[in-house]
Amino acid sequence: MSTESLALLKLAAAGGAVAPRRALLDMHGTASAVLAARASAWRAGGLNDQQIQRLQSPDETDLQRTLAWLESPDHHLIGWQDADYPPMLRRIATAPLVLFVEGDPNLLWRPAVAVVGSRSPTAGGRDNAYAFSRALAAAGIVVVSGMAAGIDTAAHEAALAAPDGATVAVLGTGPDVAYPPSNAGLRDRIAAHGALVSEHPPGTKAIQSHFPSRNRIIAGLALGTVVIEAAERSGALITARLAGESGREVFAVPGSIHNPLARGCHRLIREGAGLVESAQEVIAALAPLASELAFALRTRLNEAEPGPVPGARAVPGELEPEYQRLWEALGFDPTGMDQLVSRTGLTAAELSSMLLVMELDGRITVEHGRYQRKTGFFTSTASSTQAEGQ
Repeated sequence: MSTESLALLKLAAAGGAVAPRRALLDMHGTASAVLAARASAWRAGGLNDQQIQRLQSPDETDLQRTLAWLESPDHHLIGWQDADYPPMLRRIATAPLVLFVEGDPNLLWRPAVAVVGSRSPTAGGRDNAYAFSRALAAAGIVVVSGMAAGIDTAAHEAALAAPDGATVAVLGTGPDVAYPPSNAGLRDRIAAHGALVSEHPPGTKAIQSHFPSRNRIIAGLALGTVVIEAAERSGALITARLAGESGREVFAVPGSIHNPLARGCHRLIREGAGLVESAQEVIAALAPLASELAFALRTRLNEAEPGPVPGARAVPGELEPEYQRLWEALGFDPTGMDQLVSRTGLTAAELSSMLLVMELDGRITVEHGRYQRKTGFFTSTASSTQAEGQ
């Protein structure tokens, strides 16, 4: 554990409003520099007396528990200033200072859709959540939800059941706590095959106020949010509102006028949410936003130059060096992410953004989490290469 990471944990443990602590971090450059500043500087930066007291005297028991948890190779700490901080989440005004992640942190960079709804859905609502989520996951989209009972559970289960499907569970507890307890088995499966995310340190129990604030992370990680069965006053509608306030797309699945759990969805539709009847409609609607994300990811990786993103008509030889390396690594057959990491030497996070750009450019296709050159593009390129050889 580095000195900077330890300082970041202490800054996170101060609790309270996130924005002032993020501002102090940006102002001083590092968490270590923030801690080295005096209480007067913390107060001038917006921290209250309770936060200042916690910074001066952090709870050593809690700190040691977190440090012990981070010793596992599958446990990760991602701070506000880390390059690995999820780009979509960074865009929201209330982005967390830190994220505790168990599982694959690279999933937080992939295009994602949140699927949320009632904790006590009808059988039809549960079936819809499963069908939507499995189709989204099969299309290579990460399914994000809150691991609550009902719709959330169905969404996670469906994503895990899809070939090479991926899911992220955002928790209102510490990353090591299963809530509800009945989802302990699901928690472990997501940790092994997806990612568990929390802004709360290990050991944090279920506290009612944590769950509404958790919803902003669910909405913030996703390109859009799909609501499937929700009462007129529900956590799912909070997530939908937060998604809309963050400039994300909101979709609602309509239901019977006799179903009380359809009223929240009908209200969202009246207020402007997209009415959807299939996952394919969600995917089509999010394509423009995915394109914007692709360019933003390239910019964050310092790969974007002024001007348009290279189009599908460019031949591989005209690609930027790292894209050329990726193009050659794709080869002739569908290739998984692990193979591409091994062949290119690039990280999964870098490859995720590059593959998204190439998919949107029409160069490649993705199916069941495996990537290959798009047939038409490859054929025209091969013909061009053959002609040059002659």
